[in-house]
Amino acid sequence: MADERVWPPTVAAVPTVFRAPDELLDAVGADLGSSEWVLVSQERVDQFSEATWTTQWIHEPGPRADAGPFGGPISHGYLTLSMVNEMLPQIVEVQGASMGVNYGTGRVRFPAPVPVGARIRGHGKLTAVEPVKGGVQATVEVTVEVEGNEKPACVVETLSRFLV
Repeated sequence: MADERVWPPTVAAVPTVFRAPDELLDAVGADLGSSEWVLVSQERVDQFSEATWTTQWIHEPGPRADAGPFGGPISHGYLTLSMVNEMLPQIVEVQGASMGVNYGTGRVRFPAPVPVGARIRGHGKLTAVEPVKGGVQATVEVTVEVEGNEKPACVVETLSRFLV
């Protein structure tokens, strides 16, 4: 299957916009909304396996995965986590910053698998903001939902620094 990505991606999600980094300080607890749904294709799982040198039968199509505990191939947990980077700009936009930097993560959990062929999206909540030299550090809890499933696939505390 050919890579059908378009750059830049076209999305309809409307992020929650802050006009300046310091506006985040008064918004702790805010629901930031959701990203667009994105398909987790076998091609994407295969590319992640190749890029990270992590092959395992639960990620590969075939009789073994079909007979396995998930009824077919699933995404890598860390692929799901890495897709949060694609979702965050669709969830929140901080204007007036000279740059935004991924500072790291807090707690990360993978409560449920993502079957290949499923669609996922991120939903964000601003859980903490603190001043740092030159700007602010924001913690956004992103819950990665699997379309049609009650349990989330991933819950991660993302740490971002917005510098002026």
